[in-house]
Amino acid sequence: MKYQAKYITDDIKLSWYDDSFFKSDVMFEHHMLIWFISGETKIVQAEGTYLFGAGDIFLIPRNQLATIINYPKDGLPHKTVIMHLTTEGMREYYAKLDVQPVTPASQRIRQYKDHPLLQSCLASLVPYFDMETLPENIATLKITEAVSILRTIDKDIDNVLANFEEPGKIDLAGFMEKNFMFNMPIEKFGYLTGRSLTTFKRDFKKAFDTTPQRWLTRKRLELAHYQFVEKKKPIDVCYEVGFENLSHFSFAFKKQFGYSPTELLGSR
Repeated sequence: MKYQAKYITDDIKLSWYDDSFFKSDVMFEHHMLIWFISGETKIVQAEGTYLFGAGDIFLIPRNQLATIINYPKDGLPHKTVIMHLTTEGMREYYAKLDVQPVTPASQRIRQYKDHPLLQSCLASLVPYFDMETLPENIATLKITEAVSILRTIDKDIDNVLANFEEPGKIDLAGFMEKNFMFNMPIEKFGYLTGRSLTTFKRDFKKAFDTTPQRWLTRKRLELAHYQFVEKKKPIDVCYEVGFENLSHFSFAFKKQFGYSPTELLGSR
C-alpha cells in the first residue's frame, strides 16, 4: 500500500504507510507537530540524524530541509498524527499576547518524548478521522490547546512559533556546504538563502565556478563514498545523500570514481 493521508482539516491529518518504506526530501513550509502511533522514521538534517518511533512527539520548525524515511515496524504500519502550525494560525494566536520573540540560534527539531499532556491532546484527534466533517471551531480549539501545552512545557517555544520572519540573504556557500544532500528544486535553495532563482544561479557561479546541478552531484557522490568507508549499505547511502533511486546512484557513482558501490564494498 502506498502512502495515504486522511485530513480532518487542511492543518490536521492522520498519515500511514505499510509498505517497505517511504522516502521524501522536503522543505517544511509550516511548523509540524507530530505524534507517532506506530512505525519508525529517520529524519536526516544538516545538523544530524534523528530516529523516532511509537509514542514519540516532536516539532519540526518551518523552513527546514530534511530527508524523511518512514518504515513500518513490528508488523505495524507507519502511522502518525500531524498538526500543521501555520504562519497565519500562529499570527492569530499570538496577536492576543505580548510576546517579543528572539530569533533562535538554531532551528533544531524539538523533542517531547511521550509527554502526557501533548499525547492526550493529539490522541483525542484520532476519533475525528472517522467523521465525514469536523466543525472548524473544534480544529481551531485543538490547535490552540496544543500550542498552549507547548508554551507550558517548553520555555523557548515562543521564539520559534512567534517568529514570522522570512529567510534573509545569507552566505550562499556556507548554506550549500551544509545542505547539499537534500534533493530540492534550485528555487527552494534560492528562497532559503534569500535570493531569486536568477540571483541564486549568478551568486552560485561566483562562489563555486560551476552550475548548481554539477556541484550538487559531485558533493553528494563524495559524501556517498565517505559513508561507504563508514560501512553503510548502498540503499541507505543512496537516499541519505539525495539520490532518488539506486540504479541512477550506482551509475553516477561509477562515472565519478571509476568503480561501482558494489566494487568498492567488495574490495574491503
